[in-house]
Amino acid sequence: MTDSQCIFCKIAAGELPAKVLYQDEDVVAFHDIHPAAPVHFLIIPRLHLSSLFDVGTEHQALLGKMLQLVPRLAREQGCDDGFRTVINTGQNGGQEVFHLHLHVMGGPRPWKKQAP
Repeated sequence: MTDSQCIFCKIAAGELPAKVLYQDEDVVAFHDIHPAAPVHFLIIPRLHLSSLFDVGTEHQALLGKMLQLVPRLAREQGCDDGFRTVINTGQNGGQEVFHLHLHVMGGPRPWKKQAP
C-alpha cells in the first residue's frame, strides 16, 4: 500500500529523484536532502506506514530488516567509528514527513575535538 501524496512513497516508486544507497522489494535507503551530519541517510519501508504508531506485530520482519541494514550501510558510508539512529514519531516527536523512516547519521563531528 502506498499514499499517492506521500513524498517518500514517490521516492520508493522512482517517481521522485533520490541518491539511493540501497533498495530491494521491501525497503529503500537514500541520502537525506537536508543532512544534519556528514553522513545522513534514511531507510524507509516501501509499505506506507505513517509512523511507529502504525506498526503492529505483522511488521516485525520489516522493522528487523530496516535495523539490520543500518550497520552495513553505515560502514559503507564510512561510519566505522559509530553512528546515530533516530526515528521521529508524531508531530510532537519531530516527525516532518509522515511515512515511517529511520535516520542514520555519522561521520566526523566538527564540534568535537579530535584526539591527537
